[in-house]
Formats: sequence, structure tokens, C-alpha cells
Amino acid sequence: MSNSTETPSTDLSKLGANVGKRLIDRKQTVAVAESSTGGLISAALLAVPGASNYFRAGGVVYTRQAWEKLLNSSIKAVGGDRPLSEKTALHLASTVRNQLETDWGIGEIGAAGPSGTRYGDPAGHTCIAVVGPGVEQTIVLETGNDDRVSNMWAFTQAALDLLEQTLK
Repeated sequence: MSNSTETPSTDLSKLGANVGKRLIDRKQTVAVAESSTGGLISAALLAVPGASNYFRAGGVVYTRQAWEKLLNSSIKAVGGDRPLSEKTALHLASTVRNQLETDWGIGEIGAAGPSGTRYGDPAGHTCIAVVGPGVEQTIVLETGNDDRVSNMWAFTQAALDLLEQTLK
């Protein structure tokens, strides 16, 4: 687990620049299924010139209905009584990658704040996964912060950092 109170960059094109360049250089594609980041991961990837070469789609799967309609899945079936988990993040990343036939999938599920989840997870807690060719990586991040917007940016930065590390 990581605990960070640093304010991440809020410049979308800077957040996604390194990942975008790596994906373009590798001629690889990515899709995103995100929850508490509200589309910021996708927006950061799309803010990079040339994004159409690597970005296939992104979905904000914020509710049970979104899981059912967009992923043809059930958060309850995947996560059981603790849906905010690395297992759930892996499911999101794998599902979006498979459905969109991309090289890489990013999955994120968290509690941005100002309160935690009904399952006992605190605000500032997220699980992120990256799935790619022969690779499954997950991280858990706890910011220790209950500021919703700050957490959304921190979660986005963490997701892009994880993909960048995985691409190296």
C-alpha cells in the first residue's frame, strides 16, 4: 500500500504523454474501465496527440447497471461482499481488454470521497490493475485524503504510472 499526499499534475496531456508515446512506439492499443476516476484516465490518454493510434475506448463503470450493460458482468459476482479489491480491478482490466481486443486493459475501482464505501473502505482507497500480453499487475493506493477531486487525480496518476512501469 502507498500513502501519498502529493498533489498530482492536473495537466491531462502531461499525465498521459509518456504512456501515449510508449504505446505509439510499440504500436499497441489500450482500453480503460474506470470507476472513481470518472473518466480522467481515459481523458489523460486522449489528451495526447496521436491518441487515435492507441486508444480504443474507455468506460466509467460507476454503478451496478453500468457493470451489467457495459461489461456484461456483475460486480457482486466478481467482488462478492468486498467489491473494492485487486481482484475486481483485474476483472475490469481483463474484461475491457478482451471485449475491445486491445493489447492492454486498465481497471480502476475506488472510493474518491468524501466518505468511504458501505463495505468499510476509506475515502482515498483505490485498486488499479493493468493487464497486457502475459502481464497482470495490480496496486492498492491509499492517499489518506478525503478530498474527492484530489483523490480522482491521484488515482489517475497512479493508473498511468502503473501502465508506464508495465510498458518498460
